[in-house]
Amino acid sequence: MDIKNNLIKVKFNLPENITLVAVSKTKPASDIEIAYQSGQRVFGENKVQELQDKHPALPKDIQWHMIGHLQTNKVKYIAPFISLIHAVDSLKLLQEINKQALKNNRCIPILLQFHIAKEESKFGLNLKKSNEILNSEEFKRLENITVKGVMGMATFTDNKDQIKSEFNILKTIFEKLKVDYFKDHDQFKEISMGMSGDYKLALEEGSTMIRVGSTIFGSRTYETK
Repeated sequence: MDIKNNLIKVKFNLPENITLVAVSKTKPASDIEIAYQSGQRVFGENKVQELQDKHPALPKDIQWHMIGHLQTNKVKYIAPFISLIHAVDSLKLLQEINKQALKNNRCIPILLQFHIAKEESKFGLNLKKSNEILNSEEFKRLENITVKGVMGMATFTDNKDQIKSEFNILKTIFEKLKVDYFKDHDQFKEISMGMSGDYKLALEEGSTMIRVGSTIFGSRTYETK
């Protein structure tokens, strides 16, 4: 797998204002090092244990993104160094991130995850629940988090119209939250949507951040028990 050339191909047609998150989950540090030497600095992992293992072993200017479902009891392990937490879908998780950020004298950037797919297995908020959170006094007391935007995953399907429709839903949610809650917050600007199979469609629908793994690193290898 030619990681360097794969990165070049992905980046070639990307607009300058798009953030490419190279999804390195299940991949060894040596693969990440190749991507790093090829100029990539933003990497995404979906398991806290992998982040804990890889962070000390790799260059310190890497921006690590937590893109998977995050349990509250594991926030403390990544709070000292995480650059962005993508999949935040509850007030409880927001409060824990804020608590651990305070302990580390940091303000941790996060994205609110929305459920836009037809698949029930995916996590995420709906607009009603997000409004409840953002209007709550509990949320307003959180001073060590920065809401930078929204994140979502489309249905795993070959139906391009459905995928584009779901991405459009997330873009619409972003725009509504921007007007209602973050009008004066310049940092609220990210729409994280699009992966290896659908990121080109996501870009057409307004994505500012794509999460690309297998197209760069090849198919993932999982341990068998």
